[in-house]
Amino acid sequence: MKRLIVILCFCIVLVSCANEEKQTQFDSETIIANSTTYDLEPVNDASIYAGKLIRIDSFPSKYITPRPVDIWLPKGYTRTKNYSVLYMHDGQMLFDSTTTWNKQEWKVDEWGSQLIAEGKTNDFIVVAIHNIPNIRWQDLFPQKALNFIDENVKDSLVDIAGKTDIKFNGDNYLKFIVEELKPLIDRQYTVYPNKENTFVMGSSMGGLTSMYAISEYPEIFGGAGCLSTHWIGAMPMPYNPYPDAIFKYMEANLPKADTHKLYFDYGNKTLDKHYPKYASRVDEILKGKGYTNIDSKNLFFEGADHSENSWNQRLDIPLIFLLDKNK
Repeated sequence: MKRLIVILCFCIVLVSCANEEKQTQFDSETIIANSTTYDLEPVNDASIYAGKLIRIDSFPSKYITPRPVDIWLPKGYTRTKNYSVLYMHDGQMLFDSTTTWNKQEWKVDEWGSQLIAEGKTNDFIVVAIHNIPNIRWQDLFPQKALNFIDENVKDSLVDIAGKTDIKFNGDNYLKFIVEELKPLIDRQYTVYPNKENTFVMGSSMGGLTSMYAISEYPEIFGGAGCLSTHWIGAMPMPYNPYPDAIFKYMEANLPKADTHKLYFDYGNKTLDKHYPKYASRVDEILKGKGYTNIDSKNLFFEGADHSENSWNQRLDIPLIFLLDKNK
């Protein structure tokens, strides 16, 4: 009998060690895919609420300038079940306010952990793409919206730094996500690869490019969360051609209702003060595409400004809307 007990205890230890190895194997890995090497390293010094943060420090790409990509795995992540995936822009601003330029963060790990634990969302991971500040605008602008600007006006456009030689790269930025980043995530982690479980989210210019992503790749993304969407397209300016071009692009390309979810919101302070006047245009486009309040939102938050501290106060709303466990 004692021998049987010893054997059983030994088996339990082996299972425990195997589970521990299974859990920790995501902390530091080098993988090779399509002859490209990716080093996945734990961000051990990150100040996060819960879960794990894994980083590919310089994600190689033939489409965009290499940059860090972080993967947030919720507490208890395991290969024994599948997860939805949320792709987010401005990745360095999402989890750890001690490392951000303005000491603010989205609190994605706080909200994600809470909503998963409460059963208000599906289990999900977050793939956070860092921006490169001096080319962020060019990467995130919805490039094909330029096709709706008169050619004579295009010649006079300047970028946010006052330069006329603008190299828009929004199409390549989306190709990077769809063709290079997503295949790696689908292969490396136990996630659902279908559009019903693949979402994209960002704020300001990240809101614009999230709308652009679901419009250009409706077969890839099932929902988009667009907070403080930067409808003015660039810095505020007189005779601004960008908003009308963006809305005309949406009218032509936004996916129809029933199979997608679209979330927009806006405040009325700081940079957000420029957005309320466009709300009716957004509502008209959504209605024209067949969206209702079941599969779309365009919400106003009185007093909300253009900052991570505003977005983190309402992040639960788009997360539940997109990742609702009961829908």
